[in-house]
Amino acid sequence: MAWKPISEAELWDKIVAGETRMSIGQRYFWEAIRIAPERWTQHPYGNAGGGFWAIGIIGRTVVWFNDIEDGFNRSTYRQYGKIEDYFCNQDELEITVQRVLESVMIGCDVTYDGICR
Repeated sequence: MAWKPISEAELWDKIVAGETRMSIGQRYFWEAIRIAPERWTQHPYGNAGGGFWAIGIIGRTVVWFNDIEDGFNRSTYRQYGKIEDYFCNQDELEITVQRVLESVMIGCDVTYDGICR
């Protein structure tokens, strides 16, 4: 079966499911950073599906859904509408929101190898 981009309706199902699993703190934070889903470009991986769905923004960080890998991610952006870094995490929404929240709380983004950037 060939891959096809996730529809906005299918994305909303994943967002709502993630919201139901969020803690109170995560939910308050999520409400502050969420945006209505919109397609953002990402070269080269996002080209095939017309980009990826961006769903949250804080500072220069965008929360987005990678429908190739079926998971939520966070990346930097310099230009609105363009995801800089491609990640292939298969995280649920509440995990990604927690990682963004922690980066705000400690003042840097802790990468998976423990480096603060």
